[in-house]
Amino acid sequence: MSGAHHRRKQPELVRAAILAEAGALAARIGVQALTVQAVAEAAGVTKGGLLHHFPSKDLLVRALQAAAIEGFETAVEACMAADPIAHGRFTRAYVRTCLDGASDGPSPTLIAALWADPVLRRDWYDWMARQEARHAATDGSAELQQIRFAADGIWLALTNGLDTSGWVDRLIAGTGAGRSAT
Repeated sequence: MSGAHHRRKQPELVRAAILAEAGALAARIGVQALTVQAVAEAAGVTKGGLLHHFPSKDLLVRALQAAAIEGFETAVEACMAADPIAHGRFTRAYVRTCLDGASDGPSPTLIAALWADPVLRRDWYDWMARQEARHAATDGSAELQQIRFAADGIWLALTNGLDTSGWVDRLIAGTGAGRSAT
């Protein structure tokens, strides 16, 4: 038996590191310019190691998209859990997750990079359609949908470094947060 040290495999950590580096690179250079080699180097793995977890760039990007949506949903759910007012709860959580710098959701720059691809953008809007159906009883009005659309636009403005201060409070106020729960 060899006396060589055998490193314990931690595939979940390697996969998470690959996705984190892919997300950072995609946010910086865009999804189209992303290469498997660049992600592997940034994550400190070989190209073969990366391809073991993600057999193609397309599958890597799809996993990145799924992780971004999952992270966003987790952040929205956490905001919703802290909001005692039912009417507009999803919309307020959506606004806060998009625009509150303290959010643990994906960066606006990463989402913008993913939105640039029509297939990935469709995945996002499919997720949103499911959320809107799920929260229709409390957030189904056209006014609340307009607030979510406004948050999307302001979120994209963040990617250009525009000052969006004050918008969170204005959008939240538009949800009727001062009303009693319904």
